[in-house]
Amino acid sequence: MTEESLVLETKIDGFDFNWDLEKGLFNFEGDDAVLFWIKSAMKSFFDTIEEISGKETSSLVLETTGFRQGMVVGKFFKDLNLPIVEVASIIPRIYASAGWGKFIITDLDPENKTARVKTVDSWEYKINKEQEKNESGTFLPGHFAGIFSAVFGTSLWYKKAADQLAGQDYTELDYFPSSITVEENIHALARQEESKRISELEKLVEDRTLELKQLVKEISSPVIPVLDGIVVVPLLGRYDEFRSEELVDKTLHSLPKHQADCLILDLTGLNQSISSYTVEFLSKLAAAANLIGTETILVGISPELGTKITETNFNLSKFNCFTNLQHGIYYALSKKGRKIF
Repeated sequence: MTEESLVLETKIDGFDFNWDLEKGLFNFEGDDAVLFWIKSAMKSFFDTIEEISGKETSSLVLETTGFRQGMVVGKFFKDLNLPIVEVASIIPRIYASAGWGKFIITDLDPENKTARVKTVDSWEYKINKEQEKNESGTFLPGHFAGIFSAVFGTSLWYKKAADQLAGQDYTELDYFPSSITVEENIHALARQEESKRISELEKLVEDRTLELKQLVKEISSPVIPVLDGIVVVPLLGRYDEFRSEELVDKTLHSLPKHQADCLILDLTGLNQSISSYTVEFLSKLAAAANLIGTETILVGISPELGTKITETNFNLSKFNCFTNLQHGIYYALSKKGRKIF
C-alpha cells in the first residue's frame, strides 16, 4: 500500500483481495464486497428480520435468499464449463478465504445429482449460537441447494443429517433431486399465514359473537314481576332461534319462582316485520306456560301487528288480548278478584 494511493492488493490461496481506502472500496475477486462483524452487526440484522417477520417467515426469507444467491454462484461456475468435481474443490476455498467458515463437499455424484456438505463454524452457525438457538439456520442450506441446482441443471433440495448447534462436531446436509422449490415454499407459507389469519379472525368473530349473545341474554326481554302472581315479559326487536330459546327457558324457570298465575307478553317493542318463526315461538311459550298453570295474556298489539299476526294463521282467539300493558294488568288483577284504586 502506498501513502498516496491508499490501495492494497493481496492474494490469499490464489484469490484476489483489493482495498482502496480513498474510495472506500473493498474488492474480492474483482467484485465489490463488504465486511461485517458476525456476532454484532450481522446478528442484529438477523434479529431484526425475525422480530419483524416472525420465526417461520424469516426462516423462509433467509432460505430463499440463500438459494437465489447460490443460483448466482452456481451459474457462474456452470458458465465456466468446469468439471463439477473441480467446482466442488474451489467453492470451499473461496468461502474459507471470505470468512464463511469451513466447508467440505463429499459424496458428489454427477450421475444421480447428489452431494453432501459438511460445515464447521460457519458465519450462520456463529450468529445462531449468539442468538442462543438450538437449531441452525436456513440460509446456508438453501445457498448450497441453489449452487447444486444450477451446477447440476436440475432442482435440488436438502435434508439436515447433523447439526453443530445440537452439539455435534459439524452440520451435515444431504442434497438430492426434488420437486420442492423456493417458490412453492413461499406459496405454502402464504397459504399457511392466510389460513392462520382466517382462523384468528374466525376465533375473534366467535368470541365477539359469544359476548354479544351473552349481552343480549342479559339485557333483552327481562322477566318482570309487577304484582303478586303477575309477571310481565316485554318482547323487544326480532327473535331468532337463539333469542327465542333463551327467552322460553328463562321465562319458564322464572314463573314458578314468582308463583305466577298470569304471564303478560308485551308485544309493543316487537319488530313489526314479524315472521312465522316468531309466531311459532309465541305459541310455544304460551303453551309451555299453560302446562305449568300460568295463563298467557297478550298486550301491545297494534292494528298493523295484529294484521301481520293473522296473516300467519296464528290463532289469537285462545288468548286474552289488550291494546296496552295497563289494561292487561287490570284484567289479570280482576282474574284474582282484585283491582287498583
